[in-house]
Amino acid sequence: MKKVEAIIRKTKFEDVKDALSEIDIEWFSYYDVRGIGKSRQGRIYRGVIYDTSSIERVLLSIIVRDKNVEKTVTAIQKSAQTGEIGDGRIFVVPVEDAIRIRTGERGDIALYNAEQEK
Repeated sequence: MKKVEAIIRKTKFEDVKDALSEIDIEWFSYYDVRGIGKSRQGRIYRGVIYDTSSIERVLLSIIVRDKNVEKTVTAIQKSAQTGEIGDGRIFVVPVEDAIRIRTGERGDIALYNAEQEK
């Protein structure tokens, strides 16, 4: 199992969500986050200068079976990419175990319903 974390633009969240749904990744967590990037510039709006060094993004946290890692990463990358600086990052981290609280099932089976595999 792997944990795929992606930091993406807020404007691309719906596109990424749709892309993940198309590959049957229907369960994930997401958070509004702020970070600091390399770009340091001020933007002027109606005569007021705003500091844009603090960037608003969405952090996706997805636990997937090993066989689904590459298609998950590809779906995120293709749907979140604009080609401009600030598109985000994807991280893949190993997951030691997963436990379904309701049934006590452990491992891959805790990530999906076995009945759906038939």
